[in-house]
Amino acid sequence: MDAFNLLKADHRKVEELFSQLESASGQAKMRVFEQIKMELELHTHIEEKIFYPALEKPKQTHELTLEAYEEHDVVKKLLQQMSKAKSATEEWEAQAKVLQENVEHHVEEEENELFPKAEAALSEEQIEALGEQMEAEKERKQRGATKSSSKKSANKSASKSKSASTAPKRARASKKSGSKSSSKSSSGSKRSKKSAKKSRR
Repeated sequence: MDAFNLLKADHRKVEELFSQLESASGQAKMRVFEQIKMELELHTHIEEKIFYPALEKPKQTHELTLEAYEEHDVVKKLLQQMSKAKSATEEWEAQAKVLQENVEHHVEEEENELFPKAEAALSEEQIEALGEQMEAEKERKQRGATKSSSKKSANKSASKSKSASTAPKRARASKKSGSKSSSKSSSGSKRSKKSAKKSRR
């Protein structure tokens, strides 16, 4: 796949998610944000690992590429801050707006300035090769993300079943200790009865 088409497809997907974020409310808003975060993290990763390094050397794309790195840093910091929230507060909503504006500005600069200059600086073969590399890296990262999330859910269910299985053991243990203490008290009362009889004699 052509590198520009792949990145543009990512841009359109994130735009769609931002429009969903605006109309969503409550926990649904937080779920949409999680999707936006995942898409942006994947997108920035493949650009910084594969696309931008290829554009740092040519003169016509050097400055714009360095600027793009800076814009990525701003987006990453915002995502980090926003992901700490449990619900969409007023402050969070304001941050979401800032995030959207930053992403839209970055997309506009990439598509209208960086991409045309990159197209002139790179050969068709390079553009195609970069697209294939980014696509492969994206798939690799997505597989890794699904594996880690399935591991987390498996660990959660395992710890739940473990605590459930230890509960009856604890109950049995408390029953045993209860019966032991009752048998001790009964034997103690027997001894006191015997000593009482002896003193009467």
